[in-house]
Amino acid sequence: MENEQASQVALTAGARALEWMTPLVLASSSPRRAEILRAVGWPFESQAAGVDETRLEGEGPEEFVLRLAREKAETVARTRLFGLVLGADTTVVVDGEILEKPRDAEDARRMLRLLSERWHEVLTGVALVRAESGRVVTGIERTRVQFAAMTDEEVAWHVETGDVLDKAGAYAVQGRAALFIRRIEGDYWNVVGLPVRLVYELARTFDVEAARESS
Repeated sequence: MENEQASQVALTAGARALEWMTPLVLASSSPRRAEILRAVGWPFESQAAGVDETRLEGEGPEEFVLRLAREKAETVARTRLFGLVLGADTTVVVDGEILEKPRDAEDARRMLRLLSERWHEVLTGVALVRAESGRVVTGIERTRVQFAAMTDEEVAWHVETGDVLDKAGAYAVQGRAALFIRRIEGDYWNVVGLPVRLVYELARTFDVEAARESS
Protein backbone atom coordinates (compact mmCIF):
# COMPACT_ATOMS: atom_id res chain seq x y z
CA MET A 1 0.00 0.00 0.00
CA GLU A 2 2.81 2.40 0.92
CA ASN A 3 4.51 1.70 -2.39
CA GLU A 4 1.26 2.40 -4.27
CA GLN A 5 0.80 5.68 -2.41
CA ALA A 6 4.38 6.69 -3.16
CA SER A 7 3.90 5.90 -6.83
CA GLN A 8 0.70 7.97 -6.92
CA VAL A 9 2.48 10.92 -5.31
CA ALA A 10 5.25 10.66 -7.90
CA LEU A 11 2.77 10.54 -10.75
CA THR A 12 0.91 13.57 -9.39
CA ALA A 13 4.16 15.52 -9.05
CA GLY A 14 5.09 14.56 -12.60
CA ALA A 15 1.72 15.74 -13.90
CA ARG A 16 2.19 19.10 -12.18
CA ALA A 17 5.64 19.45 -13.75
CA LEU A 18 4.20 18.77 -17.19
CA GLU A 19 1.77 21.65 -16.74
CA TRP A 20 4.75 23.90 -17.44
CA MET A 21 5.57 21.98 -20.62
CA THR A 22 3.09 23.44 -23.06
CA PRO A 23 2.89 21.21 -26.17
CA LEU A 24 5.10 22.57 -28.91
CA VAL A 25 5.02 22.70 -32.67
CA LEU A 26 8.62 22.11 -33.73
CA ALA A 27 9.26 24.14 -36.88
CA SER A 28 11.85 21.66 -38.11
CA SER A 29 12.32 18.19 -39.53
CA SER A 30 15.56 17.75 -37.56
CA PRO A 31 15.66 14.29 -35.97
CA ARG A 32 18.17 15.53 -33.39
CA ARG A 33 15.90 18.28 -32.07
CA ALA A 34 12.98 15.86 -32.00
CA GLU A 35 15.06 13.33 -30.05
CA ILE A 36 15.97 15.94 -27.43
CA LEU A 37 12.33 16.89 -26.87
CA ARG A 38 11.37 13.23 -26.58
CA ALA A 39 14.21 12.60 -24.13
CA VAL A 40 12.83 15.20 -21.68
CA GLY A 41 9.23 14.09 -22.20
CA TRP A 42 8.09 17.30 -23.90
CA PRO A 43 4.97 16.74 -26.05
CA PHE A 44 5.35 18.11 -29.56
CA GLU A 45 4.59 17.69 -33.22
CA SER A 46 6.89 18.55 -36.12
CA GLN A 47 6.15 20.79 -39.08
CA ALA A 48 9.03 21.79 -41.35
CA ALA A 49 9.18 25.52 -42.07
CA GLY A 50 10.89 25.32 -45.45
CA VAL A 51 12.52 28.77 -45.22
CA ASP A 52 15.55 29.94 -47.20
CA GLU A 53 18.52 29.51 -44.86
CA THR A 54 20.96 31.61 -46.88
CA ARG A 55 22.93 34.04 -44.73
CA LEU A 56 22.49 37.69 -45.64
CA GLU A 57 25.48 39.74 -46.72
CA GLY A 58 27.25 41.23 -43.72
CA GLU A 59 25.07 39.31 -41.25
CA GLY A 60 26.85 38.35 -38.03
CA PRO A 61 26.45 34.93 -36.40
CA GLU A 62 24.07 36.10 -33.67
CA GLU A 63 21.82 37.97 -36.08
CA PHE A 64 21.94 35.03 -38.48
CA VAL A 65 20.74 32.33 -36.08
CA LEU A 66 18.16 34.54 -34.39
CA ARG A 67 16.69 35.68 -37.71
CA LEU A 68 16.37 32.13 -39.03
CA ALA A 69 14.93 30.82 -35.76
CA ARG A 70 12.29 33.55 -35.82
CA GLU A 71 11.51 33.09 -39.53
CA LYS A 72 11.03 29.34 -39.05
CA ALA A 73 8.71 29.81 -36.07
CA GLU A 74 6.68 32.62 -37.65
CA THR A 75 6.34 30.78 -40.97
CA VAL A 76 4.80 27.75 -39.27
CA ALA A 77 2.74 29.88 -36.86
CA ARG A 78 1.02 31.58 -39.79
CA THR A 79 -0.34 28.22 -40.93
CA ARG A 80 -1.99 27.45 -37.59
CA LEU A 81 -4.92 28.82 -35.61
CA PHE A 82 -3.31 28.11 -32.26
CA GLY A 83 -0.23 26.59 -30.66
CA LEU A 84 3.24 27.45 -29.39
CA VAL A 85 5.72 27.16 -32.25
CA LEU A 86 9.43 26.55 -31.70
CA GLY A 87 12.04 27.63 -34.23
CA ALA A 88 15.77 27.07 -33.80
CA ASP A 89 18.92 27.48 -35.85
CA THR A 90 22.48 26.48 -35.02
CA THR A 91 25.81 27.55 -36.46
CA VAL A 92 29.49 27.13 -35.66
CA VAL A 93 31.98 29.98 -35.41
CA VAL A 94 35.77 29.63 -35.41
CA ASP A 95 38.01 32.69 -35.32
CA GLY A 96 35.12 34.84 -36.52
CA GLU A 97 34.31 32.60 -39.50
CA ILE A 98 30.81 31.16 -39.66
CA LEU A 99 30.75 27.48 -40.58
CA GLU A 100 27.33 26.63 -41.96
CA LYS A 101 26.37 23.27 -43.46
CA PRO A 102 29.14 22.15 -45.86
CA ARG A 103 28.49 22.34 -49.58
CA ASP A 104 30.16 18.99 -50.26
CA ALA A 105 32.69 16.52 -48.85
CA GLU A 106 35.67 18.74 -49.67
CA ASP A 107 34.06 21.67 -47.85
CA ALA A 108 33.41 19.38 -44.87
CA ARG A 109 37.08 18.38 -44.81
CA ARG A 110 38.07 22.05 -44.92
CA MET A 111 35.86 22.81 -41.93
CA LEU A 112 37.20 19.96 -39.86
CA ARG A 113 40.78 21.04 -40.56
CA LEU A 114 39.83 24.49 -39.27
CA LEU A 115 38.38 23.00 -36.10
CA SER A 116 41.30 20.62 -35.47
CA GLU A 117 43.16 21.38 -32.21
CA ARG A 118 41.22 24.61 -31.65
CA TRP A 119 38.36 26.11 -29.71
CA HIS A 120 35.20 27.15 -31.51
CA GLU A 121 31.76 28.41 -30.51
CA VAL A 122 28.37 26.85 -31.18
CA LEU A 123 25.50 29.33 -31.32
CA THR A 124 21.81 28.44 -31.39
CA GLY A 125 19.07 30.99 -31.85
CA VAL A 126 15.70 30.04 -30.36
CA ALA A 127 12.31 31.62 -31.08
CA LEU A 128 8.90 30.78 -29.66
CA VAL A 129 5.77 32.19 -31.32
CA ARG A 130 2.22 32.00 -29.98
CA ALA A 131 0.14 31.38 -33.12
CA GLU A 132 -3.01 32.96 -31.67
CA SER A 133 -1.41 36.34 -30.94
CA GLY A 134 1.80 36.36 -32.95
CA ARG A 135 3.78 37.18 -29.80
CA VAL A 136 7.45 36.21 -30.08
CA VAL A 137 10.17 35.60 -27.52
CA THR A 138 13.75 34.85 -28.54
CA GLY A 139 17.03 33.85 -26.97
CA ILE A 140 20.48 32.65 -27.89
CA GLU A 141 22.73 29.97 -26.37
CA ARG A 142 26.52 29.83 -26.68
CA THR A 143 28.75 26.84 -26.02
CA ARG A 144 32.52 26.59 -26.45
CA VAL A 145 33.96 23.35 -27.85
CA GLN A 146 37.59 22.28 -28.17
CA PHE A 147 38.68 19.71 -30.73
CA ALA A 148 41.79 17.59 -30.40
CA ALA A 149 44.22 17.45 -33.31
CA MET A 150 42.90 15.47 -36.28
CA THR A 151 45.08 13.83 -38.91
CA ASP A 152 44.10 13.94 -42.59
CA GLU A 153 43.19 10.27 -42.32
CA GLU A 154 40.90 10.93 -39.36
CA VAL A 155 39.25 13.83 -41.16
CA ALA A 156 38.63 11.65 -44.23
CA TRP A 157 37.23 8.84 -42.04
CA HIS A 158 34.92 11.29 -40.29
CA VAL A 159 33.55 12.63 -43.58
CA GLU A 160 33.21 9.37 -45.53
CA THR A 161 29.74 8.48 -44.20
CA GLY A 162 28.23 11.64 -45.72
CA ASP A 163 26.24 12.24 -42.52
CA VAL A 164 28.15 15.47 -41.84
CA LEU A 165 26.82 17.30 -44.89
CA ASP A 166 23.61 18.43 -43.14
CA LYS A 167 25.35 19.65 -39.97
CA ALA A 168 26.81 23.06 -39.19
CA GLY A 169 30.57 22.78 -38.87
CA ALA A 170 30.48 19.32 -40.49
CA TYR A 171 30.15 17.36 -37.25
CA ALA A 172 27.70 15.91 -34.76
CA VAL A 173 28.87 15.79 -31.15
CA GLN A 174 26.90 12.58 -30.60
CA GLY A 175 28.50 10.90 -33.64
CA ARG A 176 32.04 10.14 -34.78
CA ALA A 177 33.20 13.60 -33.73
CA ALA A 178 32.90 12.53 -30.09
CA LEU A 179 36.28 10.81 -30.52
CA PHE A 180 37.94 14.17 -31.15
CA ILE A 181 36.16 16.53 -28.75
CA ARG A 182 38.48 17.33 -25.88
CA ARG A 183 36.38 19.77 -23.87
CA ILE A 184 32.95 21.45 -23.79
CA GLU A 185 32.16 24.62 -21.85
CA GLY A 186 28.44 25.28 -21.60
CA ASP A 187 25.27 23.50 -22.64
CA TYR A 188 25.98 20.11 -24.27
CA TRP A 189 22.48 19.95 -25.77
CA ASN A 190 23.15 23.20 -27.56
CA VAL A 191 25.95 21.44 -29.45
CA VAL A 192 23.55 18.62 -30.34
CA GLY A 193 21.21 21.25 -31.80
CA LEU A 194 18.67 22.42 -29.22
CA PRO A 195 19.41 24.15 -25.89
CA VAL A 196 16.37 22.66 -24.23
CA ARG A 197 16.87 24.50 -20.93
CA LEU A 198 16.67 27.82 -22.76
CA VAL A 199 13.53 26.63 -24.58
CA TYR A 200 11.99 25.72 -21.22
CA GLU A 201 12.78 29.14 -19.73
CA LEU A 202 11.31 30.96 -22.73
CA ALA A 203 8.20 28.77 -22.79
CA ARG A 204 7.50 29.46 -19.12
CA THR A 205 7.20 33.18 -19.84
CA PHE A 206 4.07 32.42 -21.87
CA ASP A 207 2.59 30.35 -19.03
CA VAL A 208 3.35 33.01 -16.41
CA GLU A 209 1.67 35.66 -18.56
CA ALA A 210 -1.38 33.44 -19.13
CA ALA A 211 -1.70 32.91 -15.37
CA ARG A 212 -1.56 36.67 -14.75
CA GLU A 213 -4.22 37.34 -17.39
CA SER A 214 -6.59 34.77 -15.91
CA SER A 215 -6.17 36.02 -12.32
